[in-house]
Amino acid sequence: MKNRPGWCGKMSNKDFWKGKNVFVTGADGFIGGWVARTLADYGANVTIILRDSKPENSLKTLGLDKDVNIVRGDIINAELMTRIVNEYEIEFIYHLAAQAIVGIANANPVSSFETNIKGTWNILEAARNSKWIKGVIVASSDKAYGIQEKLPYTEDQKLNGLYPYDASKACADILTRSYHKSFGLPVAVTRNANTYGGADMNFNRIVPGTIKSVLDGEIPVIRSDGTLRRDYMYIKDAVEAYLRIGENMDRDDVCGHAFNFGVGKPISVLELFETVIELCGKTVKPKILNQAKNEIPDQYLCVDKVKKTFDWEPEYDLKKGIKETIEWYKKYLKK
Repeated sequence: MKNRPGWCGKMSNKDFWKGKNVFVTGADGFIGGWVARTLADYGANVTIILRDSKPENSLKTLGLDKDVNIVRGDIINAELMTRIVNEYEIEFIYHLAAQAIVGIANANPVSSFETNIKGTWNILEAARNSKWIKGVIVASSDKAYGIQEKLPYTEDQKLNGLYPYDASKACADILTRSYHKSFGLPVAVTRNANTYGGADMNFNRIVPGTIKSVLDGEIPVIRSDGTLRRDYMYIKDAVEAYLRIGENMDRDDVCGHAFNFGVGKPISVLELFETVIELCGKTVKPKILNQAKNEIPDQYLCVDKVKKTFDWEPEYDLKKGIKETIEWYKKYLKK
């Protein structure tokens, strides 16, 4: 990236990506936008797919629209996925597109299943029939684990995600690894903790929504009862881990494997709100609605495998990451 303050010294290998043809789905979203931005800055030939034009999205806020190939369409269109992979001679795919909002999945599960499951098999099938593919990295989620007796989650645990969003990610996760087991497709799966940072334009999410409310002088709202415990990872740490995986897809201990990304230090939703409010320099108390449904009480990840495999460590603790995120939104909201 052109300006990478706070990134660790053991960074991904940007020379590896120079001239590589990379397809990033979900690049108009938060994590996908950051991955695509970093790859473009590293000299990769990045192609993205854009379904809807929105007034605010990460594609625009990260300045990606001038630096990537943009194809209009939807990942549920199998023929289009095949055309993109073939015409652009794609070598690596970062499949990050998803319907990622739990509330929307509860209200409209079929649409979420189509995007998250059918969209994934379309990507995998296009990759299977390509002669250029060297790696397909598919984003699953910590929610794919569902409710477990043992915490933190480890990669060898069965996937018990049963609520609509959780089940869709579990299905995509299994499908991806099936393509490696059955067809030898070079794939890897990521199971992320909740990820936050600048350029997340979905203000329904906790961190950007709370920051915006506090900076606008409004009372932030907690949709749950505030006791849900989650692991929160800063976006720059997540991107670094994603690129490390792509650079090592030729390794037997990477190809076909799933990797947890996170910090391994869960906190309650209420504690997160209080941290954001404190670092914004305010004293307002959030309003607790206690309306959330189909939410797993406690979720956090063991990240020993990714640390050992890639010599990766999260560089940001919660306060450091939240401080940098607040500064990003202060500048953005001034515009």
